Amino acid sequence: MRSVFDYLKAQNTRFIRDLCDYVSIPSVSAQPSHASDMQRAAEWIRDHARGIGLEADLHVTPGNPIMVARTPRKAGKGRPHYLVYGHYDVQPPEPFELWKTPPFEPTQRGRSLFGRGASDNKGQHVAHLNAVEAYLKTGTELPCDLTFLIEGEEEIGSNHLAAFLKAKKKELKCDGVVISDTGIPSLKQPALTCALRGIVAFELKVLGPNRDLHSGLFGGSVDNPAMVLCQLLAQLRDDVGHITIPGFYDEVVDLTPTERRGLARLPFDAKKEAKFLGVPKLMGEKGFTALEQRGTRPTLEINGLTSGYQGAGSKTIIPSWASAKVTCRLVPDQKPEVVRKRILKHLSDICPATVKLQITPAHGGEPYLVSPDSNQAKAALRALRIAFGHEPVLLREGGSIPIVNDFKRILGVDTLLLGLALPDDNAHSPNEKFDLDCFAKGMKMGALLWQELGSI
Repeated sequence: MRSVFDYLKAQNTRFIRDLCDYVSIPSVSAQPSHASDMQRAAEWIRDHARGIGLEADLHVTPGNPIMVARTPRKAGKGRPHYLVYGHYDVQPPEPFELWKTPPFEPTQRGRSLFGRGASDNKGQHVAHLNAVEAYLKTGTELPCDLTFLIEGEEEIGSNHLAAFLKAKKKELKCDGVVISDTGIPSLKQPALTCALRGIVAFELKVLGPNRDLHSGLFGGSVDNPAMVLCQLLAQLRDDVGHITIPGFYDEVVDLTPTERRGLARLPFDAKKEAKFLGVPKLMGEKGFTALEQRGTRPTLEINGLTSGYQGAGSKTIIPSWASAKVTCRLVPDQKPEVVRKRILKHLSDICPATVKLQITPAHGGEPYLVSPDSNQAKAALRALRIAFGHEPVLLREGGSIPIVNDFKRILGVDTLLLGLALPDDNAHSPNEKFDLDCFAKGMKMGALLWQELGSI
C-alpha cells in the first residue's frame, strides 16, 4: 500500500488540475441549453476512466448518457465486486451575481476549489477514480473487482437509472454499492451516513376567477387565490414547528437514546450557524435539536410561490390563480405515496368553496436506513479512521438520494455512504467549493476501502 499512497501524494497537483478541467464543463442537467455540455462531461469522464486503465463506455438512455467503467478482471472466482456510483450533472448556478468567481471557471483559494459541481459530485467520485488509478499505475493488486457507474441525471431525479439497472442487472451484480455524495461534520469527524431522508413533491394551484380582476370593483366579493393559497399553506405547520397534517407522523421511527447521545456529541453552535446562514436565529420543531431536525425528522417546505403581477410598480388586481411548489423530506418508515395522499386529502378538506384546488404530483423517493453494525459498515469505518486519523461518526443525512433504494430493490445490496463534503461547501448554492484536504483524504480512504472490504 505504501506505493499507492506515495503515488497519490506525488500526483496530487495533477489530480487537482484534472478536476478543474472536469468542473469547467457546465453540465447542468436541468437546463436543455446545456445538452451538448452534458454529452461533453460524459465523454470527459469516460476518457478519464480509460486513461487510468479502466474499460469504459457510454450507454445511451432516453436522457443523458450513463458511463460504466470496470477494473481489469482477475482470473478465478470468489473475488468481491463493488459498484461505485457518482453523477456528472450539476445544479444550475444561478444567481450568477452572488458568485465571487464564475461558477465554471474553477478557482483555488487557499485549500478550497470553487466551482459548480466541485463538491457535488465531481470531486467526490473523481477521488475514488484517483485511488484506483494509484493501484493500477503502481501495479498493486486490487483486492476487489470494481465497476464505476457515473450518470448525468441525479440532479433531476435519476429518471432513467432504474430502467438501466434492471436491463443490466446481471452484469452489475455486486456485493455492495459505495457512494460519496454526502457530508462530514469536519475533517476531524469523518462519517458513515446510515440513513437518508426520502422526499415527496407536488404543486398546488388555486384557481379563482377566469381572468385577473380589478381589485377595486371586485375586491371583497371574489376570493383572492393568492390569499387563499397563503392561508392554506400557513395551516400546515404550527408555531412550534409541528406539521399539522393528520397522520403525517404515524410511521416515523423514533431515534434511540444511543442515536440521540451520538448526535449530541457532535460540535454544533446554533449562533455561529445562524450567522453563517445569514439568519437572525435558527428555528425548529419543539423537543428536537437542530441536528436532529436536519437528519432525523420529516419536514414540509414551500419551494416556490407564484401569483399575480410581478413587474415594476403596482397593478391593483385580484389574480386569477396562485401556485406553490412544495416538498416534504421523509424519514424511516414513511412512504412517499402514503404521505402525499394524506397531505392532499387534508388540503382538499380545508380549501374553501370559493376557489378550486388543482394538485399536480411530482417526484418522490423513499428514505433509506442501513445498519452500522454490518461487516461492510465496519470495514468502511476502519478505512475512514485510518485515512482521516480520527474516530468516525455515524450520521443521518437530511438530504435525499432516491437511487440508493433502487440499488437495494433491483440489485439487492446495501449502500455505503462515505461523503467527503464539508458543511460550508455550499452545495446547490452560489460559491460551491470542495475542500482539497477532503479530496486528498478521500483518495486515501478510497484506496484503503478496497483492502478493508476485500478482507471480510
